Amino acid sequence: MVRRIAFRAWFYFRQGWAQYFAFLFAAVNTMTVTYYLAIKDIPVLKDIFFAFWVYLIFVSGVGIPILVGVGYFHYKKSRAYHAEADITTESNPYYYKLPPGYWKEVIMPTYLIVTTLLMKITKNEKITEEELKKIQDIQQKMDALIKGEFIGTESSKFLSDKKTN
Repeated sequence: MVRRIAFRAWFYFRQGWAQYFAFLFAAVNTMTVTYYLAIKDIPVLKDIFFAFWVYLIFVSGVGIPILVGVGYFHYKKSRAYHAEADITTESNPYYYKLPPGYWKEVIMPTYLIVTTLLMKITKNEKITEEELKKIQDIQQKMDALIKGEFIGTESSKFLSDKKTN
């Protein structure tokens, strides 16, 4: 359990660092360095950007739309994103097996029951008591999900005490 918490903390740390702190730090650092080391010493640019705040407004007004365009290009037009998506798909085990939760506890068992019933109907066979019990169990789980409850053995112990097995 301690190892799991440590890995979760490491994951959250990396997300916080990469998505927020490093981005903000890099943006402020880049604007500060370019202004005080380049623009401040060039008279023509110093006349245009007479104060640091003017430079910040200009860079933000021009830079943000450009970076939005670059991000759009990366996701929609670039082959780089397709490669990233391929790698993510290949490395995610839940593309190849059922994820825990309602997919494993309700959705796939429902599909299995439906296909079993279709086979029985086509063969003119009767439904057994065991199959009726399975259908009732699935219906109870569906009802629990509709009510907003958790189902299954791994049902988010950290979020709620409500649990239906």
